[in-house]
Amino acid sequence: MGMTMAYGAGDEPGGIATIRRAYELGVTLFDTAELYGMGTGSNEQLLGRALRGIRDDVVIATKFGFDMDAPQNADGYALNSRPEHIREVTENSLRHLGTDRIDVLYQHRVDPDVPIEDVAGTIGELIAEGKVRYLGLSEAGPDILRRAHAVHPVSVLQTEYSVFERAVEADVLPVVRELGIG
Repeated sequence: MGMTMAYGAGDEPGGIATIRRAYELGVTLFDTAELYGMGTGSNEQLLGRALRGIRDDVVIATKFGFDMDAPQNADGYALNSRPEHIREVTENSLRHLGTDRIDVLYQHRVDPDVPIEDVAGTIGELIAEGKVRYLGLSEAGPDILRRAHAVHPVSVLQTEYSVFERAVEADVLPVVRELGIG
């Protein structure tokens, strides 16, 4: 994320060198998002350039779920996980990353205006088409996880869990364990 936003000006050669060095040291999972390029694709493009020639040796995760064209509100960008938007962002991500598949496609934030069943179904279709390998959710609670998993298996959950945020121990971790979600 910080290679194109949030922590000052980007340094493309330095970013590519950092990603390549991480790979040389054994890192094989690289995570990006449409949001990290502020809708321009810059973060995914940087990652795609850095992983050129080693694509088949790594796992690429990216995320969708914001309406980058809507004005920012107090909570940040508006959410948008409508099926047609998921497909549009996925096609853009594939192009930006310079790859024929996304290993893990995450919903960046749960969109209360779109049933999670529609989200999981759309990603399931993208998986069937070979454009995506696995469905991931981010910051989802137990009910959302169960409902999504009933439509298409959720492979991974990305959520805050640290010494400062332990609430997930009581309700989220038992569900991911039960359903076999990483």
